[in-house]
Amino acid sequence: MAGSGPERIGVLADPYLNEWQVHALERLQADHDVTVPLIVTNEEKADGDHEAWNTRERIGLADVRQFFALLERQRAWALVLAERNLAKLIGEERPLWRRHPVDTVDSLAGADRVRCDPITDGAWYEFPDEVVDRVARECDAVILFGFGLVRGPILEATEFGVLSFHPADIRSYRGMGPPAVFRDGRDRCGATLQRLTESIDGGEIVAYDDVSIEDCSTLWDVFDRTVARQISLLSEGVANLRDPDFEPTTVPEDELGEVYYRKRRRELSFSGGILLKNLVGRAERRLRRGGGPRGSPTEPSASVSSHGRPRSGD
Repeated sequence: MAGSGPERIGVLADPYLNEWQVHALERLQADHDVTVPLIVTNEEKADGDHEAWNTRERIGLADVRQFFALLERQRAWALVLAERNLAKLIGEERPLWRRHPVDTVDSLAGADRVRCDPITDGAWYEFPDEVVDRVARECDAVILFGFGLVRGPILEATEFGVLSFHPADIRSYRGMGPPAVFRDGRDRCGATLQRLTESIDGGEIVAYDDVSIEDCSTLWDVFDRTVARQISLLSEGVANLRDPDFEPTTVPEDELGEVYYRKRRRELSFSGGILLKNLVGRAERRLRRGGGPRGSPTEPSASVSSHGRPRSGD
């Protein structure tokens, strides 16, 4: 790949970062001489207390109202989310998903914040021209940590494009990723760092690895295990882009995996199966631990490939 690799990396995010995303940026800056000059935040999500999720210890009237609104929109998937939230209230910790307002993140202390009102079309997001122009001037690449499906000129605004994680192998599971992987009973889950195109999870693979999920009792354990690997995969992907002999892997259209659209989560046949597996998994884990401390496995239990080089998925 031409050039010396990205040195100025911007961030496209919600007004907060999850804990694992903070760690990924910290790891990137520790491993490479990069700067983060710019963070563009989604003002659609500007309202609300983004840290409230970290310390919520009881269900209030607002939570009940939110559940019924979610039930109307998401149908069966609302039950899966309710199970997760109830587990949190009784002590199950998910530290990798703690929320940090972007203004409190040390690794972003030197970044200018641009509050963006995105242009939306269904699930797709586009960025105003003035945001695209600023990203083009100030960044060599950007990492997507929020918004949603992104299209338009932002994809070509920087030399190294928009980098985004998909918590699965795009050659097997596009779209939802872990929910479909968990439902199918797979024993490994991929983690893909891709350079986005306008194809859904059909971008160029910049770094890839997979992790064992054999001991993951719930869907949320699978998410934890996958994002734990993504913390270092960002740094590995940037290292790949700095290698003059590296070329991202372009997956032919006929080799891309099936797209599991999010609307399938509304189906009881899909979400009901995940809910049942979560409940059974929790019960079995509790029996194994004799009712001991609750938590989730986040460390990969099997070795992973070096340098995040692409390798075949399941």
